[in-house]
Amino acid sequence: MSIVTIIIIVTAIFTYQGFSNPSFFEKYKFSVAGIKAGEYYRLITSAFLHADWNHLFVNMITLYFFGDYIVARLGVTGFLIIYFGGVALGNYLAYYLHKNDLWYSAIGASAGVNAVVFSAITLDPTMTLYLMFFFPIPGILFALGYLWYTVKGSQNMGSRIGHEAHFGGALAGVILTILLDSRHAFLDHPLLTLLIIGALAGGYYYLQKGKI
Repeated sequence: MSIVTIIIIVTAIFTYQGFSNPSFFEKYKFSVAGIKAGEYYRLITSAFLHADWNHLFVNMITLYFFGDYIVARLGVTGFLIIYFGGVALGNYLAYYLHKNDLWYSAIGASAGVNAVVFSAITLDPTMTLYLMFFFPIPGILFALGYLWYTVKGSQNMGSRIGHEAHFGGALAGVILTILLDSRHAFLDHPLLTLLIIGALAGGYYYLQKGKI
């Protein structure tokens, strides 16, 4: 059984427990108030909880399609660094940007999944991704469009989507992949890699300044 499959199974079990036990859900979700109280485990455990089965399915099917590619390119250890690094950095960025919003909470593995997807794009920006499983789009265009969407979406305070964590996951995926395999990132596709880095730098600036 692959490490990707193990994470999917554990996440599904954890999510089901959250559905069945509200106190379990509250204890392990991402919560600014909880983290401020020293419950730092929430930065990781929230990735194993989801709002509903559709939320779980979208995250896990994406992880399934991209996870083994990262394992093949960077190894099991590299995959784990990318995935959990994305979860940690994504949630920390959300915490940093919402540290004064004690009401703010979130759940889901999207930060880690985004890290894996952006890791794959960093390794091969020319790869083809399929929106809604049917519409082909070059990886570099998907990356730029998604980063714009997350930064734009973060300005909508009424949104239930954790755009900041999603952006942080993408950021982690790119940075950690470059650290783990800079040769392929810069020698194979240097200009496209620099374009992604530039888009991330610009997006981070706007997230901090609250402008877009």
